[in-house]
Amino acid sequence: MPVEGARCIGLLGSRPCWAARASDGPLPEGAAAVPIRELFDRLDDGALALAGRAAQVLEFERTRRYCGACAEATELDDGGRARRCPRCGTVYYPPLAPAMMVLITREGEAGRELLLARGRRFSAPIYSALAGFVEPSETLESAVRREVREEVGVEVRALRYFGSQSWPFPHSLMVAFLAEHAGGEIACDPAEICDAGWFRVDRLPMLPHRLSVARRLIEHAVAEVGAPPPG
Repeated sequence: MPVEGARCIGLLGSRPCWAARASDGPLPEGAAAVPIRELFDRLDDGALALAGRAAQVLEFERTRRYCGACAEATELDDGGRARRCPRCGTVYYPPLAPAMMVLITREGEAGRELLLARGRRFSAPIYSALAGFVEPSETLESAVRREVREEVGVEVRALRYFGSQSWPFPHSLMVAFLAEHAGGEIACDPAEICDAGWFRVDRLPMLPHRLSVARRLIEHAVAEVGAPPPG
């Protein structure tokens, strides 16, 4: 089957792996086109990370074929990791869009509670931690406070870094935090949030996929108080 823009994207064990964009036409026998999200329960973490890298590399190749400054066709540069404009010299690397995620906690009458929200983009009734993109000139901490204030109208304190996850939809880097509730009542931004509330750790709603940093963040907060892991 003809392919375009083949690139070596690393090793899986000792096997070199390549990414390429399929040309129009039928797929080879036994092959199928599958969105990355549908691979979450079918691939191990290593293979899934490689698939995400492939998607980001191919998206970069698709969107940086021409220079954004002078419209000249770009060429491979820096050993294939970048594209360079031969006319004006502008060099492009695959973009990363930093995004924050924060799980807010408080101590309620029956123990720890988590502030979880359902975004308007969720097709299923899934509740998760709050998230949003970092704006120019912002620190991660400033982005957390701004997004929380905008989306649910509360204030936070005692931010703690939890972890990060590459999120290739199309090229985000999610940085996750824990925070404590510092005041304010929930008031959802109707443009972003369908519903939000405080949930006891033993009465949680439907949660994100187990491989997402959001799910790991929630499970960590539950484990901190010795509660059984969410189902």
